[in-house]
Amino acid sequence: MKQKFYPAKAVLSFLLVLFLMPLGHAAMILMEKFMDPAALHFCAFMLGAVGVVITVAGIFIKGDTKQTLAGLIGGLLFWTGWVEFLLMYYARRFQTMCELENGQLMDFNQAVAQNMDIATKPEYLILPSTFGFWAMFMLFYLFCIPTGCNFINWCQRVLFRSKKQQIVAKPIVRHTSLVTFLEFNMIIWTSYLLLMFLYDDTFFGERHWFTLSVGVACLVGAFFIFKKQLHLSSWGANIRMAIATVIVFWTPVEILGRLNFFKEIWVHPEQYKQEMITILLAFIAVAVIVIVNGIVVKGGKKQNTQQ
Repeated sequence: MKQKFYPAKAVLSFLLVLFLMPLGHAAMILMEKFMDPAALHFCAFMLGAVGVVITVAGIFIKGDTKQTLAGLIGGLLFWTGWVEFLLMYYARRFQTMCELENGQLMDFNQAVAQNMDIATKPEYLILPSTFGFWAMFMLFYLFCIPTGCNFINWCQRVLFRSKKQQIVAKPIVRHTSLVTFLEFNMIIWTSYLLLMFLYDDTFFGERHWFTLSVGVACLVGAFFIFKKQLHLSSWGANIRMAIATVIVFWTPVEILGRLNFFKEIWVHPEQYKQEMITILLAFIAVAVIVIVNGIVVKGGKKQNTQQ
């Protein structure tokens, strides 16, 4: 049987999540630069709390698309407020050094005062220390959750072989909002860990052939994920799959940016106002289209059917 394609939904879902990446980066940079440190950390904590509230609220609302958007927005706010900003707070409070583009380590405040080119901020240098927590979550996913993730399914087939159905037999209660929230945080966490280990000269280094190979592999992998995304008929499933597509696609973008292959305008949003405003307007336009088609129109059809 020939599978149907839904290119419009796939492309719009991809763009919706894609535009969130530079906008999220830019928002963090602007908050860091223009807010008082005390107010910054308070607002960051509240940001994470709002993310949790939105995600939990998404469990109780009806509609797959609404629940997915709640999980996506909640996950983004949670990661920004309770992960990245908290790492920033403790890294800078205890004077963790930053890494310059020449590989030298220097006090972050001193590097900023001297206008040095910072390759890796302190918070990202300590991020690999969370690997044990990441592994703990992955054990849960591998042994307890039947999932649509190709990577986890492959790991389960390799590890469990014919016993997969016995070991991963009983799914937990599925809440779409929470699933999306966890998916976003786990994939972006995995991506950051991968990049930090690759950039570390102790392991490979940013210009090592293996690092570049991983970037190419992720780029190719993103196209395969998008190919699967083309066959998803619902907006909610498409947006959830787009999270994986975009974050895997963003990995080579990060690597190329690290190598100064192009200018990362989202790292200097105050210098590229027009470009960032264009991305923001494009995101709003895509979001309106997705909301209208995925919630309003679909909801209207359902309501008419019930009437």
